[in-house]
Formats: sequence, C-alpha cells, structure tokens
Amino acid sequence: MSKAPLAAYPALRLRRLRQADWVRRMVRETALTPADLIWSMVVHDGEGQVPVPSMPGVSRFSIQDAVAAAKEARALGIPAIAIFPHIDGAKKDATGALAHDPDGLICRAVKAMKDAAPEVGIMCDVALDPFTDHGHDGLIENGKISNDATIERLVLQGLVQAQAGCDILAPSDMMDGRCGVLRSALEAEGLQDVMIMSYAAKFASAFYGPYRDAIGSGKLGTGGSPVDKKTYQMDAANHQEALREVAMDIAEGADMVMVKPGLPYLDIVRQVVDAFQVPTFAYQVSGEYAMLMAAAQNGWLDEERAILETLGSFKRAGASGVITYFAPRAARLLGA
Repeated sequence: MSKAPLAAYPALRLRRLRQADWVRRMVRETALTPADLIWSMVVHDGEGQVPVPSMPGVSRFSIQDAVAAAKEARALGIPAIAIFPHIDGAKKDATGALAHDPDGLICRAVKAMKDAAPEVGIMCDVALDPFTDHGHDGLIENGKISNDATIERLVLQGLVQAQAGCDILAPSDMMDGRCGVLRSALEAEGLQDVMIMSYAAKFASAFYGPYRDAIGSGKLGTGGSPVDKKTYQMDAANHQEALREVAMDIAEGADMVMVKPGLPYLDIVRQVVDAFQVPTFAYQVSGEYAMLMAAAQNGWLDEERAILETLGSFKRAGASGVITYFAPRAARLLGA
C-alpha cells in the first residue's frame, strides 16, 4: 500500500491535529483500556495484607484479600490476575516440593478466586524459585540447573494448578522444552482448554530485585548459590536469540508469549509481534514499578501521567497487553 505524499509547510501543519483534546483523541493511533491489563499479585498464607517495602503501594494478599481483588478486577474490567506465592522460608527445600502440593497456597487461592469471580481469568507462574531454599527456578545437580529433571517437577506443578482451576499456565523458568512437555501432559489429563502463556523471552535482568523481596527469596540465587540465573535466563544483549526462543515455544504449543522485563525490551516486543503475529504480552516488572513510584514520591514525576504513559508505550510497541502491579490503579484512571 502506497503512502500519501507528504506536503510541505505551510500546507502541512502537523500541529493542527494537536490543538485540542477532542482531535487528539480522535486521531490517536493506539488506545489503552482496562482490558489490556493483567494484575500482578503476590499471595501469602496468612491474614491481611503485608506491605512490600521495596514496592510502595504493593502488599502481599491473604487468600481472602485475593478473593476481594478478583471481585474488584471484575468491577474494573481487568480480564485476568497473575498470582505468585510468598512461601514461609521454613517450608522451602532444595527441590521446591511444595510447588506441586494440590492443597498448597496457590491451589487454594485459585479455587477461592475462581469461586468468587469466575469471569476473571487466573494465571499461575510455573517455576520453582518461590519454593526452593536456594532461590533458583530449577533443581541443582552437580553445581548446575538440571533442565530435564526440572521439567518433570514443573509439569507436576502445572497440573495441580490447572486442576485447581487455573486458566493460564505461565512457565517462567526458561528450561528448554518445557512448553512442549507441559502441553502434552495437559492433553493427557483432559485439560486441553488450559492455556499456556510462555515467558518466552525472559532476560537475566537487574529489574527483578523487588519481586524477590515480595516473594521472600531475597538475594538467593543471585551470587551466593553454586549457579547463576544467567545460565538459564537470556543474555540482555541478545535479540535474535529471543526470536528463536519465541519460535520454539510457539512450536511446542504456547498459545501466547511474553517478553520480560518490559520497558527496557520494547524493541523485542515489536520484533516478536512483527515476526510471529501471536498474542504477545510484556511484563512491567517490579523494578520498573519501584523506579516509577520512587521518582513520583520524590516529586520528580507526575505519578498518574507516568503510569499511563508507560503502559501506553507497550501498546504502541504492539503488545496485546501488559502484566503490571499498576493494573487496578491504571484501570481506575482509565475509567475516570
């Protein structure tokens, strides 16, 4: 399709289309709505809400609070919630055995949230790091993360989550081949309608620190362990490798893919969207949230404008939606 020839000034004055709010809205190229948001939430096995020090405005939710949040999401038009667990350190072990406990925190939270607000989708993280005492996403054997042994545990975890009522399994571990094995296991168990949103391009990033605070893994797995997360998460310098990872996960049965982190990797989002034309999401991670909130609290940014501007940038890059801790705040702002 040919483009219209560009006129010259003064016949063309681009500011004509910016002169009033109504015309700016009329010609706006992308739009952000509550339906574009997935609410990122941490749940804990206790009472009430527990503030996360490194994430102002974010708390760990009890199951009762998570149920209330599911009802709030429904009222705000937020289509889905992604839940992550905070596990008591005394209950963790080297294998993350609690990850596949059918009566564990996540399964109980999923059941309660789906009972309260069945119209709201629930997405579950499939990874061992919240459950392991070393903080890694996989099993350590001979000083390395064992890819295939880890996948066996991830499948057990994913199946109990799906059986509890989870709508979307989101493997974030970055083990090779995990989407295919998980998809086969779901089919074998008659759970063919459960979706997979793969953390297809998850980079070894400095922006995950506050999340580890939120789930209680602290600095585990970042240097003191015998292995490094860089041995399974992607090198931040690579983009062609990201496309190979996405292609692999789609071929294995992923219904949707994700790029993580978000803002520093908008170029990857655009490349994935252009290359594959599949639903592509971005994760506005804890470090991105914490930076924006810190700047806003110091008076360096207009908080509300910064929230909507950053979320809008994901849509402009082509993302189908954004997983974000700002979801309820943004949905209220968009509905104002």
